[in-house]
Amino acid sequence: MIHLVMTYIDQYGYFLLFFGLMLELIAVPFPVEFLMSYSGFLVYQGHLNWMGSILLAGAGSSIGVTITYWIGYRLGNPFFEKYGHRILLSPDKLKKTSDWFNKQGNKVLIVTYFIPGVRHITGYFSGITKVSFRTYAMYAYTGAFIWTGTFISLGKALGPHWEQFHGAVKKYLILLGCLLSVIILTLYLFRRYKAQLKEVTMTTTQKAVEIFHTRRRTSLFIITVGICTLGLIMLMAGVIEDFLNNEFHAFDQGVISIVLVLFDTHWTTTMKAFFLAGSGKVLAGFVFLTGLWIVWRGEDKKLEVLFLLLLVCLGKLYEESLRRLFHQLNPSYSGSLLYSFPNEQTFMIIVILGYFVFMLVRHTRRIGIHTFAVFVTLGLLFFIFISYVFFRMQPPSDIASGYVFGGAWLAVNILLLEIFRIIRSV
Repeated sequence: MIHLVMTYIDQYGYFLLFFGLMLELIAVPFPVEFLMSYSGFLVYQGHLNWMGSILLAGAGSSIGVTITYWIGYRLGNPFFEKYGHRILLSPDKLKKTSDWFNKQGNKVLIVTYFIPGVRHITGYFSGITKVSFRTYAMYAYTGAFIWTGTFISLGKALGPHWEQFHGAVKKYLILLGCLLSVIILTLYLFRRYKAQLKEVTMTTTQKAVEIFHTRRRTSLFIITVGICTLGLIMLMAGVIEDFLNNEFHAFDQGVISIVLVLFDTHWTTTMKAFFLAGSGKVLAGFVFLTGLWIVWRGEDKKLEVLFLLLLVCLGKLYEESLRRLFHQLNPSYSGSLLYSFPNEQTFMIIVILGYFVFMLVRHTRRIGIHTFAVFVTLGLLFFIFISYVFFRMQPPSDIASGYVFGGAWLAVNILLLEIFRIIRSV
């Protein structure tokens, strides 16, 4: 099937791009991710026009989802009015679903294209629930052009490495789909059982409020650290599995290609600055600043300084042990000569910067400072990663894994710190 698609796109180009995407969104099986990625490669070679490909692919997708909307609008509603009560979708519930979708759910249309299987039913569902066509079209068409533009542009940016990207994309799309599904389900449950959840949360956090400044901060802390810890542990498991199965090659090649396309030699000076921002001297400075901040504003000064020392010193030993362990488990790994998985420097960067930001947020009541500190730190972490890839220091997977393992170590230590804080107060 794949070779046949390649043959036809070589011959018919824009025609296949337009009708292939239109038919696929009507639920006719077609490898559209492959089609768009390969079209991007043809753009890279100069056989297709970049903007023309995106416009035709987006137009085909838009027509496809328009057809599915009107099919659902004309045929779906009578069916549900007659048989909906048998599958717990009575006309009354269908109307409530439609009202919610018109107010909140239409934004989901933009991202559903990236989830295989889901994008095929959103048009029918929107028509069945009588979503306003004007609202539906605005979000659905926007999502169509974002989706097609992303895949075609990535194929163009990756050039000869486009096929490696295609091999890995389905896996990451499934992960993205699972994540979005969890988020959507969580939002639905929150809105559906808001009163009950509020009561349970108030009861659970009543004692914790005595430790923190405000109830809002307590809830934010519990939700944020809990989600981050669980998510990072799950991500660690996935990273370890990919490492042991030597599945990082496509990821590494794709990231390197994208970074080198987006950041050319004109960025060298800027990248040097970000690279130096993650150096040992800068990190030592952050450790010193964190200690000063704790002495000035800390509540349990000895405990917080102790955890700072444990976080850094034991973190160093933990990271070294991880690199040696993974080297023994998979000595054939491409980065094994450097013992570079996970990356030592990025591990310590996220641990030290993360603890500094946590202490800053923990002992400051100004929401503006919280927001500013978090976003600046996230931006700094991102560009440090880009600078490491830009200078080809180590494989991108090793650099990213340092963030993952370091983030998990940081999250666990923060939870332990707060547990000890509560124990001492009791």
